[in-house]
Amino acid sequence: MSEKIGSSASSAQKNILLLIADDLGKNLGCYGAEVTTPNIDAFASEGVLFSHAFTSTASCSNSRSVIYTGLHTHQSGQYGLAGKAHHFVIFDNIKTSPAFFREQGYMTGLIGKVHVGPDYSYPWHIRNESTTRDVAWVADQAGDFFATAKTSKQPFFLTVGYIDPHRDMTRSRFGNEDVFDTRIKDIPYESSNVKVPNYINNIDESRFEFSEYYRSISRLDQGIGMMLEKLKALGLADDTLVIFLSDNGPPFLNSKTTLYDAGIQLPFIVRNPKAATKGIKNPNMVSYVDIFPTFLEWTGKTQNAPKGLAGQSIFPILERSELVPEDEWKHHIFGSHTFHEVTNYWPTRVLRTRRYKYHRNVAWRLDFPFSADLYGSLTWDGIRHSQPQGKERDIMVGGRKLKDYIFRSPEELYDLDSDPLELVNLANDEKWKETLMALRSQLEKWQDETLDPWLYRDGVSKRFIQHHLDAGMIVPDTFDLDLDNIRIR
Repeated sequence: MSEKIGSSASSAQKNILLLIADDLGKNLGCYGAEVTTPNIDAFASEGVLFSHAFTSTASCSNSRSVIYTGLHTHQSGQYGLAGKAHHFVIFDNIKTSPAFFREQGYMTGLIGKVHVGPDYSYPWHIRNESTTRDVAWVADQAGDFFATAKTSKQPFFLTVGYIDPHRDMTRSRFGNEDVFDTRIKDIPYESSNVKVPNYINNIDESRFEFSEYYRSISRLDQGIGMMLEKLKALGLADDTLVIFLSDNGPPFLNSKTTLYDAGIQLPFIVRNPKAATKGIKNPNMVSYVDIFPTFLEWTGKTQNAPKGLAGQSIFPILERSELVPEDEWKHHIFGSHTFHEVTNYWPTRVLRTRRYKYHRNVAWRLDFPFSADLYGSLTWDGIRHSQPQGKERDIMVGGRKLKDYIFRSPEELYDLDSDPLELVNLANDEKWKETLMALRSQLEKWQDETLDPWLYRDGVSKRFIQHHLDAGMIVPDTFDLDLDNIRIR
C-alpha cells in the first residue's frame, strides 16, 4: 500500500536530502578503513563514491557555510566558528541554499547541528536543532518531515546535521556513554587492534581515542541506514538526490583545523535516483563549493539563483569512473581558512592539484594554534609527554616534527606523488622554483578574482589599499613587511 501511495504522490518532485557528519574523515569501510559501516557502504554501492572530494576549510561552521552558500569563507564572511564567543556569521547579502529553495516553494528543514548564522539567512521551515547523538530519534524526526512534505505534495530540501563522530566535552570520548534508543547497537573496538591513520602517532592514547571514535562512526552508520529506510518506506527515494559528506577531517593533529589532506579530503557520496549506473568510484576532483550549483541543476531552479558562485555542478562528471579531460573539468581545488575559534587566527590559502599542494601561510610568524578539543585530547597529551625532547630526538606529530607543526614557513610546497602526508616542504628548494612560482601565481590570481582580503603585499591587504595602488602608489612585491626595505612611494 505504501509503495503505491509513494509512487503516485511525488513522481514529479526533485527533492534533496543532505546528510552531514561531524569531524568524519575517510574512516569508512567503503573507503578502505577497518570500520564497521555496512549502511554507508551499501549506500555507496547504490551511488557514486568520490575519492578526491575536498572541503574548502577544515572547520565546522566555515565548511558548512561553504556547503550552503557555494562560496569560500573569505567571500561569504564566515571566517570562523559561529557559536559561543566566536560569533562569526555570513554577510547579510549572501543568499544561502535554504533561503533560495524556500523561495522556490520547497519545504526546507534542518535536524540536528546548525552551527551557522545569522538565523535570518537560514530560514528553514522546520528547524529542529539538537545536540543528541541518538540517531534513531533523528531518523524518526526526519520520517515525520518526509511524511509532512509528502502530504503537502511539496518538494523538500532537508539537511541532517549529525553530531557523530565529533568529540564530546570529555578529553577522550565521543558520546559513547550516552543513553540511546534500543534500536541502536553498540559496536565496540579493541584499542590494541585499532589501526591508527599514518598522519598521527600510533601510541596508546591515540589507539584508545580511535577505538572510541570508530564506535561513534558505527553509530552514525546505523543512523544513515535508518534515515534512508524512512525515505524509502514513504516512496520518496526515487525522487530524492541524497548526498552524504563530512564537514572536516578527524579531530586529531595534522587533520582538523589544518589544510593538509587529512583535514580537507573527505568522504563524499552521491546517490542520484535517475542515474543509469550504480556503484561508481569517481576519481575526479570536486569541492564543496560545487554542492549548491549541483542542487540548482538537479532541481532545475536556476532562474533568480545567486550569481557568482565559486563552483560548478558535478552532474556533467557524476557518473564517470575515469579522469575527465581538463577541458571538461577542473583538476584542482582551492582552500580558504582564516579562523577556527576566535583565538585560532591562522589565515591560510591552498591550491591542490592532482600532484602538488601549495600552502600560503599568511600569518606564518604566529604559532599555529591549538583548538580547544585537540589541545585537551589524550592523543596530544601522549605526544607531548611520551617523547623526551633533546638533541637526539625530536618530538614528532605523526611524521612531522612538532616544531614544524607549530612554526610553519610562509609557503609550503609538496609533491603528493612521493609525499602524500605533506612532510617534505619543497618551497625553498631551487629545483622546484618553477613549480612554486606557477602555483603561487595561480593561487594569487584566484585570490584576486575572489576579492580575498588576505592577499597581502608588504604586510598589508592588497584589496584594502587597491585605491592607493590605482592612484600610482608602489609597494614592494613581497608578502610581508621587509624591515630592510620599508620605503613606499
